[in-house]
Order: sequence, then structure tokens, then C-alpha cells
Amino acid sequence: MSQLTQTNISTLKLCFFGAGSMAEAIARGLINKELIQAKQISMLNRQNAERLAELHGQYGVQTILQGGANESYMRNADIIFLVMKPKDAAEAIASIKSFVSPNQLIISVIAGLSIRAIEQLLGGQTAVVRVMPNTSSTIGLGASGISYSDKVTPQQRLLTEAIFSSVGINAVVDESLQQAVTGVSGSGPAYVYYFMESMIEAAVQLGLTESAAKDLVVQTVLGAAEMVRHTGEEPAELRRKVTSPNGTTQAALELMAENRFAETIHKAVHRSAERAGELGEAIERSINE
Repeated sequence: MSQLTQTNISTLKLCFFGAGSMAEAIARGLINKELIQAKQISMLNRQNAERLAELHGQYGVQTILQGGANESYMRNADIIFLVMKPKDAAEAIASIKSFVSPNQLIISVIAGLSIRAIEQLLGGQTAVVRVMPNTSSTIGLGASGISYSDKVTPQQRLLTEAIFSSVGINAVVDESLQQAVTGVSGSGPAYVYYFMESMIEAAVQLGLTESAAKDLVVQTVLGAAEMVRHTGEEPAELRRKVTSPNGTTQAALELMAENRFAETIHKAVHRSAERAGELGEAIERSINE
């Protein structure tokens, strides 16, 4: 990231409309990377004062509890992040239409919600970015897919990519591929956690303590991911290298294949992507009713 881009971000005001785990992940990543001071970030929600107090106490971000008004935070923001739940999105976005100006950048991380729908809700004059990040952004290891409306300027693109690069990696994709990003990296951490849960349970059944099982599984998953990244080899090739003929690994993999492990993963990724589309369609129907 260039010094110019870093300086530009540090002078901006960011407003998160929604104060859930994804908003916290992005804000925490930005603050931890010292890309922007916490006092430049405001976080809003509709009614959970306890959550706002927690976020201010932990990170130093601004909320209505520090005396500002939601409307003021939004009007003064250079970038507004839409981070509410999909079911609340249409009503929530429509409610801020009068606060949003054409010179602001809108970044949406709402699963399934199209740029066109956001433009419709806001009146069509604002630059909109659609992003699908994941919660690993909290520790700087996120993976985000980014798509732009035609009103996003080159400088706004640089800012967006700098923001999400500060919390992991990102890929700029055509908006038609955002559902695929949701199915792979957006929901992906949960697939890995589920796999780890199952391995830990099996290890405990075999007699290991839960603590030892967790340590072994965590290191195994970490090491496997690092092997792919460090060697540059394909996962399939690394799998073949560790699978001795008629050995223990082959026996386990054969059982997985018999139980259609790969097919289940494929179906899960496709279902997540499909569900993202369903959520978006439901929101768009509510807009047009």
C-alpha cells in the first residue's frame, strides 16, 4: 500500500451501520494495523446499547453513547459500511437515504444483496462497493471478494482494496461471481471449524484428552494450509505425497470417498452460494412490493 493511500485512509471518517461480528472484524483489523485511529470510526446499531458500550470499551470507536447522533455520524462519514443482517437490510438502508450524499462511498457486506438493489434503495447517485469478507479478517487473515458499481472512482477503488488488504487478501470479481465467493470464502471458515470439531471429537473417542486433541488438530490444519501456501503445490499433489499405498491415510481417505466426502463439500459450497442468491432475491422482492 502506498504512503499516499495510507495517508488518505487515516484522514477519513468511517461509519459502520451495524455492529455485529463482521463490523467488529473489519474495524478491529483496521485499528490493529494502525491504518486509522479508532476515534475516526463510528459504529451504530438500532437498539443494543450494551453492544455499543462493549465496542467502545474494547476498541475506542465512537457510538451514540459518546454523545453523537446516528444521523450526524452518517452525514459526516466518508465511507459508510452496510453491515446489518440481510433480513433487516431493505428497511435499514431505505431509512438512511436522506443522510447519504453522492460524494460518500457505500461498502456493503450484506450477503446476496446486489449493487442494483442498494442503488435503488439509496436513489442511485452514490458509489457502491459490494464485498464478501469473512471473519478471519479479525486477525488479518481474511479473504474478501470485491465488486464495484460504475460510479466508484479509481481513488475509491484504491481505498477499498487498501482497507480489505489490511485485514487479509482480496480478489476483485465480477458481481455475478459474488455468490460463489460467499459459498467458498464467506462461509468457508465455518466448514473448516466443523471439520476440526469432528476431528477433535474422534480424537477424544480414541482416548486423547480434549486439550491434547485440540492442540494436535489445530496444528495439523495450520500446518496443512501452510504447506499449500509455502510449497505452491496443489492440495491434490500434497495429498498424494502423504498417502502411502495400503497405509493408514489411504484407509481413511477411502472411507471418506465411500461416504461421498468430496460430493458433500461440493453440495455445501453450492448450497451456500444458492442461499446467498435467495437472500438477495427476498430483499429485492421486499423493495418492489
